[in-house]
Amino acid sequence: MSPRQRGVAQALLAGLFAALAMPTGAQETTAAIALPAAAVTGQVAVEDTLQRRRSVRSFAARPLALADVAQVLWAAQGSTSAGGRRTVPSAGALYPIELSLVAGQVDGLAPGLYRYEPLSHSLIRQRAGDLRAAIAAAAGGQAWLGTAPALLAITAVPERSARRYGARALRYVHIEAGHVSQSVYLQATARDLGTTFVGAFDDARLAQALELPAGQLPLGLMPFGFAR
Repeated sequence: MSPRQRGVAQALLAGLFAALAMPTGAQETTAAIALPAAAVTGQVAVEDTLQRRRSVRSFAARPLALADVAQVLWAAQGSTSAGGRRTVPSAGALYPIELSLVAGQVDGLAPGLYRYEPLSHSLIRQRAGDLRAAIAAAAGGQAWLGTAPALLAITAVPERSARRYGARALRYVHIEAGHVSQSVYLQATARDLGTTFVGAFDDARLAQALELPAGQLPLGLMPFGFAR
């Protein structure tokens, strides 16, 4: 066997061993999952949502419709123009915020970890399986998080902002995360859903559970569903 043939054989064996060693459910699916189109008009006044908004930590054992999940994701970071502008303001339109969805009980969506793609309004599955218990464990054992049918993880890549704003970038990133969370609060209220912002978690454990790449930081969790 020539050195070149030996190298090819070794590469094939390495790939085979890696595939066999990969835990069940860890395979990534790269095909985009199209979401129902977001509604851009509604019957609920913004003043009404501001009046009714409350933090909810107790959820009914009732699955979410995929349309509800799609609407919440769009409110948090959805595209609102052909030029890529979004539902929340971002310093310099750099959009350092990224969203992960942990689905547990969503009609039409298998339990798993998903990444939201704002421009195409779609989801990319990163991991199969119900990860709500792992998220709750990373959040200091707050078991009630695991009762929400879905959780939104707000994360950020500060480097996108730091290239322009330097040391002030992190401040702008945190401000933007606040815009995102308020949009989620108001959209959830308008859809008769409950949510709350959770900032108590172990950063490293949550980043691992969400499979965040280096340089991407977890900023907050927003479990959502029907209030009990």
